[in-house]
Amino acid sequence: MDNPRPGALPLHPALRQAGPDGTARRQTASGVFALKPVSMMLADCADDDPHGSHLKRTLGLRNLIGFGVGSAVGVSLFVQTGPEAALHAGPAVALSFVLASLACLLAALCYAEFASLVPVAGSAYSYAYATMGEGVAWLIGWCLLLEYLMSGSLVAIGWSGYATATLHSFGVNLPDAVTGAPLAVVDGHVVRSGKVLDLPAVLITLFTATLIMRGTRLSARVNDVVVGLKILAILAVIIGAVPFIHPQLWVPFVPQNTGATGSFGVSGVMRAAGILFFAYVGFDSISTLGQETHNPQRTIPLALMISLAICVLLYVGVALVMTGIADYRTLNVADPIAEAMRAQGPRLAWARWCVSVVAIFGLVSVLLVTLLGQVRIFYAMGRDGLLPPAFARIHPTYCTPHIGTIVTGIGAAVFAGLFPLDLLGDLVSIGTLLAFAVVSAGVLILRRTMPDAPRAFRTPFMPFTPILAVLACFALMYSLASDTWIRLALWLALGGVVYAAYGYRHSKLRAA
Repeated sequence: MDNPRPGALPLHPALRQAGPDGTARRQTASGVFALKPVSMMLADCADDDPHGSHLKRTLGLRNLIGFGVGSAVGVSLFVQTGPEAALHAGPAVALSFVLASLACLLAALCYAEFASLVPVAGSAYSYAYATMGEGVAWLIGWCLLLEYLMSGSLVAIGWSGYATATLHSFGVNLPDAVTGAPLAVVDGHVVRSGKVLDLPAVLITLFTATLIMRGTRLSARVNDVVVGLKILAILAVIIGAVPFIHPQLWVPFVPQNTGATGSFGVSGVMRAAGILFFAYVGFDSISTLGQETHNPQRTIPLALMISLAICVLLYVGVALVMTGIADYRTLNVADPIAEAMRAQGPRLAWARWCVSVVAIFGLVSVLLVTLLGQVRIFYAMGRDGLLPPAFARIHPTYCTPHIGTIVTGIGAAVFAGLFPLDLLGDLVSIGTLLAFAVVSAGVLILRRTMPDAPRAFRTPFMPFTPILAVLACFALMYSLASDTWIRLALWLALGGVVYAAYGYRHSKLRAA
């Protein structure tokens, strides 16, 4: 049947996926190759669910743009831009942002088509389920868990660095043992740092998770205010710093390679682009909110494009200003923008304080959106039976997946408190790139299997756009260090064990 529950969205004939006998096809194969029909996905997002497991539609275009910008303009801007300039790309870190944004644009065009066709929670996980089967969907869902959980922890670590530095400037010094992770990365090896716990990172993570559990509408309102102030402050800093730019600091724009892959030169620019791709996790977050958005077929594609345009302008502007007012070799610090302002002495003191305050409040909005995306991935996988059904349980008062929120908050807090920023950043980037590549390939598949399905947005220049998106994503993945690939392989192996032990046995699609 087309709409298994009262209130399910009406289906176009092309979405019914009827078999040769005219009956609705529940799945096209068994086990890990089972495809989840689009009709079943649309039934999942019915607005009238008698079992109370649906999410409320409370978000509009402005909210989604706020979530996209709020998530993307964060750690990569305030924290990672400096180290990537100092260690890999030099002033060409601005070019690294452009390269990462081009790969993101190609993938975003593919995301937009999927979102206009299947506006459900789950993002790349749900899209893979409809095109490549349950096994690939699990693989991508598992990568998204890595992406969001680690990126949430990464943001919390960045927030901790700015908060600690700001308190220090006021003469408030937290005990050194509780201001950093007990583990560190030295020459590619994980060693003990001598510290006990990054307490500020743990506390801000738990606070944000509590805010998310109180409701998406409340989270959206807080995020809109913070993002608006953040953009205004960043623009003020860029404009105010332009008169102090010394063009000679941009020469050479691409420093000569030192002889090691990824250490300046073209390979360094590519290495920085691969790591800074983490900045664009926010666009994936937009597509996880399809079930909570009014008119998602139109709203999500628009939000994706507008958010990307805003973020690219801000990233490139800040990168050029930073490397134009300070020697890029001095920017490998926890608060690189503030460090660049310090190089100009009292003339930019106001901007330094502005950046510190904006970073402290602005990174909260990044953390909020990142954890929100993680919770929605848990919700989608719990709904499908690949994770315990408690993850899809909705709080009767707040109408949010409260169990998933609690697990996400605690998990992200543990990683934020124990692991260093440079270990998590590469993992987030490679997981994000893999998910983007699969979504891009999925558009090609769905155009062939469901060519007549109604699409409010169609990816332009087919089939070249998704093919280029896949190639761009794998090129950036290839530029990352080999130990990042090893960690990804270990994470995927762990995911395979979890799927075999639980997901495969409890899949609702296989039981249908």
